[in-house]
Amino acid sequence: MCLAFFAVGVHPTYKLVVATNRDEFYQRKTQDAHFWEDHPTLVGGRDLEGGGTWMGMTRSGRISLLTNYRDPLHIDPQAPTRGALVSDYLTGPEAPDAYLQRIAQNGKRYNGFNLVMGHPDQLWYYSNYKEGVDTLPPGFYGLSNHLLETPWPKVVRGKEKIKPLLLQQTLRPDDLFTALYDEHRAAKDALPDTGLTQEREEALSSMFIKAGNYGTRCSTVVLVDHDNHVRYTERVYDLSTFAYRQNDFTFTVDPAS
Repeated sequence: MCLAFFAVGVHPTYKLVVATNRDEFYQRKTQDAHFWEDHPTLVGGRDLEGGGTWMGMTRSGRISLLTNYRDPLHIDPQAPTRGALVSDYLTGPEAPDAYLQRIAQNGKRYNGFNLVMGHPDQLWYYSNYKEGVDTLPPGFYGLSNHLLETPWPKVVRGKEKIKPLLLQQTLRPDDLFTALYDEHRAAKDALPDTGLTQEREEALSSMFIKAGNYGTRCSTVVLVDHDNHVRYTERVYDLSTFAYRQNDFTFTVDPAS
């Protein structure tokens, strides 16, 4: 996952709104979102190489997502897979704050990441590029490949596009997907400097990325209303035509699941 927007406790109808783009190399083997055979209460896509996921939710209301922290000069090819940080939380019994506190003790084992997790009423945040675990107050947040709320152009642009939608009584996934499918690239003088060439920084600066053999492969929208009804919707893009197939899941959060 490389771009995520989420609103918790600020919408009149939905206690949680999540809209994300997953960026990845095109050749990396992946499954569409589904209820996992080995963990039937968990819905999410699956990385078939690392075995984890970039985002998922359970019928009991556990939810988590991960973005990479871009630092190409400090990549360890032997580091453990970051996707397991999401799936291990979703399939385990540990409270989110306790889980993140435990991960933080050995966070430097992993290549850079941001991790958001919790349940529709409360989210927590941790990055192994900062100290401490944060309890997130109600608000509207943007996250890319730097720390939470870092005002990279794609984060600023995405928040500007999505914020008006949050003023509507009813949200349509289609409108959020349309906001996420934005190929506008940032001006050269606004690009972050993460150690890549300027050309590569520019190619990765759009909300929806198309950059050769790398880019946005799927988008996901999650809406949880105040009666705990969940709509989890994923669009998976054909990487030649960018037509999409859509996977829809609806359920009601049951803490006993």
